[in-house]
Amino acid sequence: MSETNSVFVAVGRRKTASARVRLVPGAGNITVNGRTPDAYFSGEQYLKQALQPLDTVDFKDKVDVVARVAGGGPGGQAIAVAHGIARALLKVDPELRVALKRAGHLKRDPREKERKKSGQPGARKRFQFSKR
Repeated sequence: MSETNSVFVAVGRRKTASARVRLVPGAGNITVNGRTPDAYFSGEQYLKQALQPLDTVDFKDKVDVVARVAGGGPGGQAIAVAHGIARALLKVDPELRVALKRAGHLKRDPREKERKKSGQPGARKRFQFSKR
């Protein structure tokens, strides 16, 4: 990593969650919205999901991560943070692309919530059919 441009910024998204991630060379300190990841992500599963790209390329102790997350729920936010970390790692070292892509960290999950249609109780659900 070059010292002249040592802050790497990227955005990760999932559903309605959006995460702005900054990677700085450091000792492996991680903060999400000003808190530790253990305090922010309530479940062990979400914490593991959010930090998976760092484990994939063994960068956990080499960079400090500062993430700002907004929107969505805890699951979407965790995947948004992971997506942002993966994109920022790509800026740190383009050689990591193969490993990150093989693990599936660079693909944005395109699934969004379908809107509710008028005259129906939900997005897909129809009212019960009555012949008489």
